[in-house]
Amino acid sequence: MLVLSGIAVIALGFLLRFNPLLVVTVAAGVTGLAAGLDPLAIVAAFGKAFNDSRYVSVVWIVLPVIGLLERHGLQERARHVIGRLKGATVGRLLLFYLLFRQVTSALGLTSIAGHAQTVRPLVAPMAEAAADNQGVARGDTVPAMAAATDNVGLFFGEDIFIAIGSILLMKGVLEGYGIILEPLHLSVWAIPTAIAAFAIHGARLALFDWRLKR
Repeated sequence: MLVLSGIAVIALGFLLRFNPLLVVTVAAGVTGLAAGLDPLAIVAAFGKAFNDSRYVSVVWIVLPVIGLLERHGLQERARHVIGRLKGATVGRLLLFYLLFRQVTSALGLTSIAGHAQTVRPLVAPMAEAAADNQGVARGDTVPAMAAATDNVGLFFGEDIFIAIGSILLMKGVLEGYGIILEPLHLSVWAIPTAIAAFAIHGARLALFDWRLKR
């Protein structure tokens, strides 16, 4: 039962609002000592876990870089670029982004775009600049539609990629009921759904443009 003492450390640390990273590290150390591991083995386990999951640490590099770019005028430059394109509208811009998001997600590149990476620093400001070109009041609806477009593109595009978690989950559930299907079969049948989603959300974007013009 002493091995479970790490859970108590986590609960107490979060209750006292200590640094989460410090709490988790101490809890892991306590659990390792309670399990009879020597300190060197615990440190080696930390190193192995970090090395096996090193791609997670990329987030801690990407987010500060985006923050620095925003601080030095990334959003302003994005607005300026779209502001020079007189034919740009919110609907056309977001329709292009929807296509980009679906195609890249279908290829398994789900992390190259997203709310933190592209919508907030780039797509939303560009859509707001397009709304300014149209001479309409922006409000919160334009950034909200930009975020919704990212959600639709990712959700209906990623299922085309055979190694995505949702495809593997469906395969496992169906096998539990005795239905054997290859991941490729599931991904192929996701293509019509993705096309329908593109058409439906594209129509929503066209209607959104029409409402902005009014």
